[in-house]
Amino acid sequence: MVRKRITVSGSHKQALKLPRGSRGNGDYELFTYGVAKSTLGNVLVATGNKGVVAVLIGESPAEVTADLRARFPRVQLIRDDQTLVSETSQLVNYIESAKEDVNFDLDLRGTDFQKKVWRAVRKVKISETTTYTDLARVIGFPKAIRAVARACSINPLAFVVPCHRVLHKERALSFSPNRGNDRQRPMVDREAKALKQ
Repeated sequence: MVRKRITVSGSHKQALKLPRGSRGNGDYELFTYGVAKSTLGNVLVATGNKGVVAVLIGESPAEVTADLRARFPRVQLIRDDQTLVSETSQLVNYIESAKEDVNFDLDLRGTDFQKKVWRAVRKVKISETTTYTDLARVIGFPKAIRAVARACSINPLAFVVPCHRVLHKERALSFSPNRGNDRQRPMVDREAKALKQ
């Protein structure tokens, strides 16, 4: 679902405390985001005027909000859980059931190479896995294995760009403990189980 551009005018400019040097003609970029709770942690979905820009997961609403701010430091953020309830509910349903991929209109923010990687990852279906090596080959850069891994490591669209399905060459889990290894295994297992049902 694509959100309409939010215009900023009058008292709203002061309420949002737009930083010095921001545009005063209503074109300053705003993201609306919502947070919901799942069994794997708190999930956040953020939208811009062209679609979903971020899907994040963390231990608390404060953690995922801080992550969003760190990734998009120049953007004004407005939390509105009700407006984003359709997106966050779809995401939570996927996490809990692992039966159907999340289907959002996306606004990918990254380099051309990163977006090429993320688009290729989106083609990996539920219960399937691939490796960084195979993914590098698929996108036409067979020697760029580390760059592919890096693109996955900074993926701003958790589960929607399902980098948890990308494993090491030995088919071992690819996420380190501080990057959610405790969430990669449950999702890989849940998807495999859902396929058998």
